[in-house]
Amino acid sequence: MTTRDPDCIFCKIVAGEIPCAKVYETGTCLAFLDIAPVSAGHALVLPKDHHPTLMDVPASLGGDLLEALGKVGRAVMEATGAEGLNLFQNNYEAAGQLVHHAHFHLVPRFSGDGLRLWTQSSYDDPDEMQRLAKKMADLLK
Repeated sequence: MTTRDPDCIFCKIVAGEIPCAKVYETGTCLAFLDIAPVSAGHALVLPKDHHPTLMDVPASLGGDLLEALGKVGRAVMEATGAEGLNLFQNNYEAAGQLVHHAHFHLVPRFSGDGLRLWTQSSYDDPDEMQRLAKKMADLLK
């Protein structure tokens, strides 16, 4: 059974209702170029079925997505001559997710391209990290 959201732009792209610059397709995954790229060759890889966030994607799709990410990532780098590649994935609006259909961004990178990643910080209290790790681990039991 295929799941679609009639209001989702990515579901419409998967269904062929909206055109895209398709890069790769399997029975479960689709990859196409982002229409608002960070740099030329910026591609999106997504499951064809509608899953709003990464946490909603069934584990059974993991292998297919990982294979697609590897193949598309290599193609992005070779086609653009990129020296590196960023893979990122946003979940929920607070994290920058604009389309609520799980998807991965593959962004080709070049030395001196000026793209910066987020600023890193540290924990204020040396025990804070351990307390947070324990809380997360307890939730996973």
